Amino acid sequence: MTTIKVGTRKSKLAQTQTKQTLALLQEKHPEVVFELVPYQTKGDRLNTISLQEIGGKGVFVKEIERALLEQEIDIAIHSLKDMPALLVEGCQLGAIPAREDVRDCLIFHQVGQSLATLPKGARVGTSSLRRKVQLLKIRPDLTICELRGNIDTRIEKVQEGEYDAIVLAMAGLSRMGWLDHPELSIEPLGLEACLPAISQGALAIECRKGDDQILDILQSIQDEETAACVTIEREVLALMNADCTFPIGAYAQKHLAGYQLDVMLATKEGECLYARVEGSKPEGLAKRAVETLAAQGAWGIS
Repeated sequence: MTTIKVGTRKSKLAQTQTKQTLALLQEKHPEVVFELVPYQTKGDRLNTISLQEIGGKGVFVKEIERALLEQEIDIAIHSLKDMPALLVEGCQLGAIPAREDVRDCLIFHQVGQSLATLPKGARVGTSSLRRKVQLLKIRPDLTICELRGNIDTRIEKVQEGEYDAIVLAMAGLSRMGWLDHPELSIEPLGLEACLPAISQGALAIECRKGDDQILDILQSIQDEETAACVTIEREVLALMNADCTFPIGAYAQKHLAGYQLDVMLATKEGECLYARVEGSKPEGLAKRAVETLAAQGAWGIS
């Protein structure tokens, strides 16, 4: 019987979504034993410091990729939005399962509250520049406050009244089974209001290049539409030479006639630049979107 060691972060959300992914693999390959190996990453250890201050690419994946390359583990499961556009030498994306809800949402301290009814100056917690600039475009009177920590820690903070609201990804709440939690007051944010992070809602299973037997196993749960769409989004990331801290949102989706890509980029002044491109094929969409942003002055961004 084959045993595959699986690396992932120690957080409750990471463990939960990894187990859900392994259940899909187990269903396809009952002959395989999957052994979970948790890691604490730099991003987890420095969870009181903003991601912008920590800096660098891959703060949530580097330690796990090192373990993969040193053969401590055989595969790694990540939130794809945490992964740099360029993978480390020797690693590859083995599979991208079907994507969860890509939207962001607000969770309120007061039940029945909404973005429209939050009082002037309300404290909204998020560590994301992307979320901050898009929220302030709708409600410039809000006070955006730094928020780090695991998903359960963040929810505790808003429930205790440290914030009037916080912003989280719908995907994480869904995977934790909390969307219908009776004590949580949740408002999804439409894509027209808040474009998600690149690859938000998608998971990635990473393996070593050349591990063809493992690659075959992983490919059994590949979702081709999700893979095509997040590949478009990640190409934007690569062309911008950006990382997960960059104030950029993007969402690619497949229609009957082809693909549509929406991109938002925030300037240093807090202005939101937008691009929407469409095409019958995914190739070239990211380049066209970046060119559209560049024509609006996007390259003055630090």
